[in-house]
Amino acid sequence: MQIAVWQIVVITLLAFIYRVDRLGTQVCGHNAVLYAWLVGLILGDGMTGLIVGASVQLMSLGVAALAGSSVPDYPLAGMVGTAVCIMTGQDEGVGLAVGTMGVQLDVLAKTANVFMAHKQLEYAQDGQYEKMKAVTLVGPVLFGLTDAIPMLIVLAFGGDVVNAILSVVPAWFTKGLSLAGGLLPVIGMGALLTYMPAKQYFSFLAIGFVLSAYLGLSILPVAILGGAAAYEVYKNLTSRIAEESIATAEGGLEDE
Repeated sequence: MQIAVWQIVVITLLAFIYRVDRLGTQVCGHNAVLYAWLVGLILGDGMTGLIVGASVQLMSLGVAALAGSSVPDYPLAGMVGTAVCIMTGQDEGVGLAVGTMGVQLDVLAKTANVFMAHKQLEYAQDGQYEKMKAVTLVGPVLFGLTDAIPMLIVLAFGGDVVNAILSVVPAWFTKGLSLAGGLLPVIGMGALLTYMPAKQYFSFLAIGFVLSAYLGLSILPVAILGGAAAYEVYKNLTSRIAEESIATAEGGLEDE
C-alpha cells in the first residue's frame, strides 16, 4: 500500500503530539490503543489499529518510566506497528523494534535536557527571563522529535531501515546511552526522595525494595501493595485528626 504525503505528515505530527502530551498536558497519556487506532483511521483501517494497539497495550501493563528511567515506547510501537501492518502486511514486531529505538533517543533527549536546565538557571539568575522561557520550549520539541523521527523514518523508508540503523550504530555509542540510561533513574529517584517524607516512612521503602529486588515482583503488584498501605496510613491519619478535633472541641466547651 502506498501512502500519501499528507498521511505521512499527519501521522508524524500525531507521534510528536503524543510525546509532548505524555510528558506535559496528559490528556491521553500512555494510551497505545487510542494512538494506534488514530493511525489506523488515517490509513483507512481503524480495526487493524485497534487490534495492534490492544496487543501492544497488554505488553505495557505494569511498565512505567519511574524517576527518569527510559522504557520501550509502547504507544510509538503501536503506531508504527499499525502503519507497518497496513502498509506491508507484516506483524507488529517492527513496531517493537522502533519502540526500542525510541528508548535510545529518549536517553539523548533527557541528557540534553539536563544541559538546558542549567542554561535556564543561568538566565534566571541573570534576570534574563525571556531567554529562560525560550530555552524552556526547547525541551518539549526535543522529546516530541524522539517519537516523530522514528515514525517519519518508517513511513518514508519502511521498517527495515530502522533495523539497519540499529545494526550499524557503534557499540560504544549504545553502551554510553545504556550507562546514561542507568544513571538517570538513580538521579531522578534521589531527587524525588528529597521531597518525600522518606525518613518517616522508611519501612515502606525497605519493604518495596525487598519485594522488587529479592522477590522479583513487577511494578504493578508492588504499586497495588503500596496503594493499600497508603490507604491504611490515610485512614489512621484522618481518624487521628478527627479525634484531636473532637478533643479540642470538648476542651473548648469545658473552658466555657
